[in-house]
Amino acid sequence: MPQEYEEFIRNIKVLTGIDLSLYKEGQMKRRLTSLYEKRGYRSFREYFKDIQSNSKVLNEFLDRMTINVSEFYRNAKRWEVLEKKVLPSLLASKKKLKIWSAACSTGEEPYTIAMILSNLVPLSQIEILATDLDENVIARAKMGVYPERSLNEVPDDIKNKHFKKEDDFYRVEDEIKRTVTFKKHNLLADRFEQGFDLVVCRNVLIYFTEDAKCLLYDKFSASLKSGGVFFVGSTEQIFNPGKYEFETIDTFFYKKK
Repeated sequence: MPQEYEEFIRNIKVLTGIDLSLYKEGQMKRRLTSLYEKRGYRSFREYFKDIQSNSKVLNEFLDRMTINVSEFYRNAKRWEVLEKKVLPSLLASKKKLKIWSAACSTGEEPYTIAMILSNLVPLSQIEILATDLDENVIARAKMGVYPERSLNEVPDDIKNKHFKKEDDFYRVEDEIKRTVTFKKHNLLADRFEQGFDLVVCRNVLIYFTEDAKCLLYDKFSASLKSGGVFFVGSTEQIFNPGKYEFETIDTFFYKKK
């Protein structure tokens, strides 16, 4: 049995990019054993065979493996401000924007940015860098398959245009996926690229200490070009934006001076 589980881990990594060995073994093994037994499989080998050949089984497995708290168009009103006010203002002086979705989790945020931007410019002009510390969520993001609950706030026209329904799951269309490049990045330890027109980092900074937040605001500010915009989550208002060379242009949107 231990050998069979190790083989399962290797096979899953090759198939999906997800490394199950990064999780606590006892806990993960129990969770997976109960999942495959519930579905009537007798072994990890038998279960993997179906994961490989049946998209429904694969999607259910992915959903169980990564705890997905993110959603497309989360806090829809803010995305409306991005589409109607912020992006047109940035595009007024530049056709191709340099965009970073920081701590992107399983990819809903950068794909949302791409979908919104595709209403304003051709897809060929869209390039988004999306980063996260967790290699498993990056692997999941690259696959672009999501349970229905992740699409709760997605307008129907967007759902029909940019997603393909597969059983109880939705797959992001390839031309949107191609606009996003995913990379591993540690916000606290790694250097930040420079010259961004838009940096989006939402619902992440709440987990950091005040000192770490100050450090990150400085780093994000330095990564933006003058006139660039920083978009944060709905619990992450910056109370002293001037300290970081920001000015508030709308709720949760800050412009670099």
